[in-house]
Amino acid sequence: MAEPKEKTEQEEIKHIVRVANTDLEGKKSVQYSLTGIKGINRRSARIISDISGVDPAATMGYLEDEQIETLNKTVDDIESILPVWMLNRRKDYLSGEDKHIVATDVLLIKREDLNSMKKTRSYKGIRHERGHKVRGQRTKSTGRRGLVVGVKRKVN
Repeated sequence: MAEPKEKTEQEEIKHIVRVANTDLEGKKSVQYSLTGIKGINRRSARIISDISGVDPAATMGYLEDEQIETLNKTVDDIESILPVWMLNRRKDYLSGEDKHIVATDVLLIKREDLNSMKKTRSYKGIRHERGHKVRGQRTKSTGRRGLVVGVKRKVN
């Protein structure tokens, strides 16, 4: 692993570091800063930093440009690095492949999945359309939104 730079040197910290088209905090350690990317948790962030040869405890803002580039490349190749059971999109609905989705793709694919459920008129899709609870929770007493709570009485 590459040794982190000493903080005693009067080098400026990069407050924002760009990895995988996401702005990450430069004050945090590499391991916790990488969790700012959607689709990467603490465990996969640790694996990414270890494989790219960057100290997970080093401060993100003090990393050199080459180290940031290696982190970028590692995040791009995350499907080949992580074991199959750690991937976040196994047996994709359309292609049947195992994938790991990162950054803005997470939101896009989630929206596509919801739209396909609505188009096929599945139970979950209909619940999503109407704004009801989807996963079998109770709805008689909880999940109420709006101004009126309770029963309105008839005025005589």
